[in-house]
Amino acid sequence: MELRQLRYFVTIVDEGGFTKAAERLHLTQPGLSTQIRQLERELGQRLLDRGARTVTLTDVGAAVLEHARAALAATDRIGDTVGEFTGLLRGQVRLGMISGAASEVFDVAGVLADFHHDHPQVGISLTEDTAERMLTAVEHGDLDIALTGLTGAPTGSGIGLHVILETPLVAAVARDAPVDPAESANSITLATLADRRLICLTRGTGLRGIFERSCTAAGFTPNVAFEAAAPPLLLELAARSLGTAIVPALTPAEAAEFGVRTLDIVAPRIHGRLALAWRTDRPLGPAATVLLGQLRIAFGARTPDADADLR
Repeated sequence: MELRQLRYFVTIVDEGGFTKAAERLHLTQPGLSTQIRQLERELGQRLLDRGARTVTLTDVGAAVLEHARAALAATDRIGDTVGEFTGLLRGQVRLGMISGAASEVFDVAGVLADFHHDHPQVGISLTEDTAERMLTAVEHGDLDIALTGLTGAPTGSGIGLHVILETPLVAAVARDAPVDPAESANSITLATLADRRLICLTRGTGLRGIFERSCTAAGFTPNVAFEAAAPPLLLELAARSLGTAIVPALTPAEAAEFGVRTLDIVAPRIHGRLALAWRTDRPLGPAATVLLGQLRIAFGARTPDADADLR
């Protein structure tokens, strides 16, 4: 029995089948199937029932799964313990980030540069993706830490969240657009947006998720005519009277620069949140723990009630 076979077995269970597991492990599906058959022959029992479309655990497989996870976790801790005794952090930290999160306010590059200077033996990988996919990657163990928007969907009990920014969502329209009778004191109700052509961030992003859930709670499906990955493009489309953009709050100077005016969304007010996410139901490696601490210190909490961990 080899540890890699146990890792393959656990990954198949986590991904719900051989196809996705093979993609995640960067293996061919026949090769992965061969490894699992070898493991089953050595144990003398089938671990998985292979259906036409689904893969399920046998009773033996369910019992073995718990021990397989424990064995893999123990193996990871051995390397971490040796690193702690030598006083030198080693290993790899996998960080995910939503597009556009790196800015003067959130100097991700600066934090990573300082971390690399202090711990040159630690490899760092950085990827950009949508909030939904990154939270899933953290849950599955494919990312150690994510700087991500929150979609409003419940997160698993094993995910820790540290909110570092909370900002209201606003509706942006062309600066010279006629004033809608539904507007009142530079605000508009969420229900009024049901009748508008909307310009939104792409599906899977935190702001899109929280906005759509708010619309569903209000009893309508938003009419999204345009979508893009970056708020500046949303504002450019709105400035050309192609619709109403749903974006994070702007300063008056920013609104003037893009040629739009903004309306506070009320009844209810909607807030987007940016957070650091990581697993809490299993130990982070020493390197990831140190980097997470530095990110939390560097970014802090941008609202009075955002410095508590949410789980």
